[in-house]
Amino acid sequence: MRLVIATPVLVATDIDDAVAVRAEDASGKFGILNRHADLLTVLAISVLSWRRRDGREGHCAVRGGVLSVNGGKTVSVATREAVVSDDLVKLEHEVLARFRRTGEEEKAARAASARLYLAAVRRMLAYLRPERVRRTLNERAPYGGPPES
Repeated sequence: MRLVIATPVLVATDIDDAVAVRAEDASGKFGILNRHADLLTVLAISVLSWRRRDGREGHCAVRGGVLSVNGGKTVSVATREAVVSDDLVKLEHEVLARFRRTGEEEKAARAASARLYLAAVRRMLAYLRPERVRRTLNERAPYGGPPES
């Protein structure tokens, strides 16, 4: 079975002799063997593992992504970030912790951006529709607009 793990900037893994793949999505951990039914799922931040024909194992920490099984012979993973290593303990502790921390930071940044966007829209509406905003007689509109009559 072929296994391809790709990020936007590189192909982290491309092997042709995988006999088993283990991954994790929102429903939990699952395994894929040769001739698996076609599948498309969204991966969680997790470690994807595989075993080769000669018995060697490989591991890759993925920062979410999409896993697809095509024709029972190809497993493809598209992810934002991937770290391949033989050290499973390091991947599970250090890399996954970093991925989760980065995810939380991005979530906070998106929330702050949404708040700024909404504040800007409210200011524009207040300027474009001053009749909807209560003002005193001599108060100026936002951003130096004309005084109300």
